[in-house]
Amino acid sequence: MTILDRIQGPRDLDALSLDERRALAAEIREFLIAEVAKTGGHLGPNLGVVELTIAMHRVFQSPRDPMVFDTGHQSYVHKILTGRRDFSELRQREGLAGYPQRSESEHDIVENSHASTSLSWADGISRAFAQTGQRDRTVVAVVGDGALTGGMTWEALNNITDDNARGLVIVVNDNGRSYAPTIGGMARFLNSVRTQDTYLDLQEGSEKLFSRLGKPGRSLYRGVRGGLHGFLSRASNNDHLFSNLDIKYLGPIDGHDLEAVEQTLRQAREYGRPALVHVITEKGRGYAPAENDEADQFHAIGQIDPGSGTPLSASSGRSWTSVFRDRIVELADQRPEIVGITAAMLAPTGLDRFAERHPDRVFDVGIAEQHAVTSAAGLAFGGLHPVFAVYATFMNRAVDQLIMDVALHRAGVTFVLDRSGVTGPDGASHNGVWDLAMLQIVPGIRISAPRDEATLNELLGEAVAINDGPTVVRYPKGAVGEDLPALRRTEDGVDVLREGSDVLFVTVGPMAQVALDAAAILEQHGITASVVDPRWVVPVADSVIDLAREHRLLISIEDGIRVGGVGTRIRQALRDAGVDTAVSELGTPDEFLPHASRSQLLADAGLTAEQIADDVAAQVRGTKIPVARPSADDPA
Repeated sequence: MTILDRIQGPRDLDALSLDERRALAAEIREFLIAEVAKTGGHLGPNLGVVELTIAMHRVFQSPRDPMVFDTGHQSYVHKILTGRRDFSELRQREGLAGYPQRSESEHDIVENSHASTSLSWADGISRAFAQTGQRDRTVVAVVGDGALTGGMTWEALNNITDDNARGLVIVVNDNGRSYAPTIGGMARFLNSVRTQDTYLDLQEGSEKLFSRLGKPGRSLYRGVRGGLHGFLSRASNNDHLFSNLDIKYLGPIDGHDLEAVEQTLRQAREYGRPALVHVITEKGRGYAPAENDEADQFHAIGQIDPGSGTPLSASSGRSWTSVFRDRIVELADQRPEIVGITAAMLAPTGLDRFAERHPDRVFDVGIAEQHAVTSAAGLAFGGLHPVFAVYATFMNRAVDQLIMDVALHRAGVTFVLDRSGVTGPDGASHNGVWDLAMLQIVPGIRISAPRDEATLNELLGEAVAINDGPTVVRYPKGAVGEDLPALRRTEDGVDVLREGSDVLFVTVGPMAQVALDAAAILEQHGITASVVDPRWVVPVADSVIDLAREHRLLISIEDGIRVGGVGTRIRQALRDAGVDTAVSELGTPDEFLPHASRSQLLADAGLTAEQIADDVAAQVRGTKIPVARPSADDPA
């Protein structure tokens, strides 16, 4: 039996010796590499927090002492130590979630996967404990140095003070990275702490002093090392930033030194007031391919060979992100006023090649989407055309800035929303299903949804040419697929992909292929359908209204939330125009979608060609047609 086999819950750690805990850390790393290689997931972040998580569960009593992980992708070790070792279906339907999830365990407090929220959660929980007389409980928030670039973190720090004696421990997991290397003033400050000569000299000197006493001295040094770290940090004046915020600073600590981390966490716990423990860790620790990867240190991976770290399967085709990556460079070469903005996601959103080509024209603002949007308004005022590339789910965080700073001021800013619609394995918080319903309420906004590579190239060019208001280009995760040529284009830019007389499918982006397949099924049963791609789905084009007059039924199809979506907008436009064609809006339900594959979730929502054809036939003829309906359990 391995040591890991003996761990069924956190309290099983209490009886382990230091040597056993070190061996456990090695076993956990071996387990993570072997298991995550099979399924894909967040590998690098978890390899970096093995010792830290062991120490936390030794010092604190989860779930009585709540642990809040920011952003949550580093919670795999926490899952293992709290009795969840079946990683065979990680991030798959019915398997372990890739982030903390309350339905899995009482040890998961916050289902967090949007950065910079943990300190606000911890502040609220600790205040509640104080108010209800539970002063013997401690809240632990683990926040990465990348998340410290987010404004919400600093709003929380401003309100976490020692005016109310309560247990709150902030662990800054400082590995110098968010997705990629962390940028900005906070990163420079932490780097100065990490590398300050005074601190390093004092640390080295203290080790040498105790070592001169021989083996007893080295044992004594290990015994007081945690306290020495706190003393040395004060001696080297590293605590001034946080002490000015009324937060006790302890560190920096070697995050892979189990003794030092445990002792410092105990010191922070006993302090009884807000304390910050600064631990230095290495993302991807113990796995050579990750340690040698300068780009993202295996932040998130697909299935890989665990020995070499190489992907097991070739890409299924050219990705939407790669198409954008190439096209934005072409446009930037042609138009010097175009600049790029990223929120700590330079390579994942495809702005990396633009930054290599024009390094002075791409700005990484850190995990600070609100700042990014308002800064973009300022850039536009100064005569530039900003392109903010961001995952659709993270655009949720800056809607106020979009409305009040960009749209109100009619600023020419283009928002490129990657991973829009249903994404799947990362779960509820990462499905980008809110953007269409959320953004179409913005006055003057124009939203486009390319269906293929050709229309993405086309629409991006059109978007950056608009300088009197915000534009949006949104596309999903994954491979682009084959181009879908239009039969014709209307004067106002709507592409007609197929023509019929009974049903009009109005599609959003790549849902055009689903509509074409549904139309082919319907034709076999005597129902003809037109399929149109508006390209610009907001505002509703006049030709869509005209085409609706010519059909008995209009079906809108979008892979976004149905409530308040594009279909709702079309229904309103038809009513305003006095068109009485029946409308059926298809989209995802107004609920949080679980982690599963994209195809499974689309099937759950009825967004497959077979399901749509079946339902449309029932509306047109009053009877269903005998078509095969795919199983929602299809893992494709």
